[in-house]
Amino acid sequence: MKKIVVTGKTIELAVKSGLSQWQVSEDRVNIHILEQPSRGLFGFIGSKEAKVELELIPDPLEEAIAFLQDMFEAMQISITIDTRKDREGFVLNMSGSELGILIGKRGQTLDALQYLVNIVANRYANSHFRIILDAENFRDRRKKTLEELAVRLANRVIKSKKEVILEPMNSQERKIIHAELQGHAVVKTYSKGEEPNRRVVIAVK
Repeated sequence: MKKIVVTGKTIELAVKSGLSQWQVSEDRVNIHILEQPSRGLFGFIGSKEAKVELELIPDPLEEAIAFLQDMFEAMQISITIDTRKDREGFVLNMSGSELGILIGKRGQTLDALQYLVNIVANRYANSHFRIILDAENFRDRRKKTLEELAVRLANRVIKSKKEVILEPMNSQERKIIHAELQGHAVVKTYSKGEEPNRRVVIAVK
């Protein structure tokens, strides 16, 4: 955990000095008073300043981003991260010229990275902290592809009257298929199998 020792004429001034160095607010630090200030003889001879140790409280989002940046540095690739907040949590959208290696086949590497990033962030969070990892809006494009696939396969099921079993998908992707065909007049969807080989089935009602 990051620590710093600072001094000042008063404890308040010492703390303010440390916060200024880190550019953080007081709620981001634990404060440990090492030495109280003293005025000394005649008010100035032998006077001592206050000495305070500040301990930085890790921020889950900052730790997650630092984890990614360390990984990019080790891989020797140049990636920038844009952060935004939505209803589900924080979205970290990566951009760069070598995103293919981070996305992987059908986003599998991206999902694995997202899993790791959430583990890192939640080590420092007081409550559940959710991060969605994206790569130049890959997840939106993937969602659209899955929605189109769902409609296309539903039409095949209607014509053939035979159920279609999709390839294994993670829970988020299965949810997209289910949502797209929810309330369909002719077909229904359900999942079968065990993770990580759980699949969506599209069948006639």
